[in-house]
Amino acid sequence: MSYEPAWWLGNAHLMTIYGRVARWPPRLPFHRERWELPDGDFVDVDRLDAGRDAPLLVILHGLEGSSSASYVRGLAAAAFATGLSSLALSFRGCSGELNRLARFYHSGDTADLAHVVTRLEAERPGRPLLLAGFSLGGNVVAKFLGERGAGAPASVRAAAVISAPFDLAGCARALDGPGAWQRLYRGLFLRSLRRKAIEKAARYPREIDAAAAARATTFAEFDGWITAPLHGFASAEDYWARCSSGPLLPNVARPLLAVAAADDPFVPVATVPRAVANPAVTLEITEAGGHLAFVSGRPWAPHRWAEQRALEFLRERL
Repeated sequence: MSYEPAWWLGNAHLMTIYGRVARWPPRLPFHRERWELPDGDFVDVDRLDAGRDAPLLVILHGLEGSSSASYVRGLAAAAFATGLSSLALSFRGCSGELNRLARFYHSGDTADLAHVVTRLEAERPGRPLLLAGFSLGGNVVAKFLGERGAGAPASVRAAAVISAPFDLAGCARALDGPGAWQRLYRGLFLRSLRRKAIEKAARYPREIDAAAAARATTFAEFDGWITAPLHGFASAEDYWARCSSGPLLPNVARPLLAVAAADDPFVPVATVPRAVANPAVTLEITEAGGHLAFVSGRPWAPHRWAEQRALEFLRERL
């Protein structure tokens, strides 16, 4: 599938903002389930069933998104139209209710995805599973496959990631950089992260420094003061290095499509690993597309190319 960016979205920032706000999730019969985790916490999942024998697509959202994000619902709806069931995972604390433990989710936490896959395998042995991740969720999917290599669950047939931050340090530096647009993006994410951290600190004052969370104005500060110590990392740099999926791509043993845009304001193209000597990994970089947007078509009939490309790739691998 070739991509022709929407001509009426003249730059990456307009493309990114439009992709975020100018979309209404389709109305489909999703139903929510709460799944208990081995450590006493929980995650909420939204399911859409296309039939008992239908392959199932597991979808992971981006930073401070949820299973209700428009891009998640859009992909689920497109999958449903082609006969695929779907399960959209909300990371801990992202489903509208704070999780129980002091910890949150983070960019490199693959344990909850592993739990979901294991539970789905037990639920219906032999059913093919597909994985898709957007932005942070894409890093989680790629890292999950890279960590497991040839030992990845046999039920997982293929995966696709869109706008994944393969190099967390490089992406953090880009978002922490100068300029009005970067301040806007940084503010949107950090406002939500600070609010959650401060609310959680009221329950766990020994584990979370509410004052530090309130002071954080960059990802380096928030990850250094909150994310890293809360999840067992020595520093923000240690967290970024250990949780980036890029170095693990050579280990991936399932077909993996990675879609990226050269003009992505969150994920600099220089941080996208282009020379991965692994035939299982297919990297497609478009000249335009912004972050998670990839809008094409006319203003009155826009299309989301990356989601259709991901679905095409996944269905071909079944």
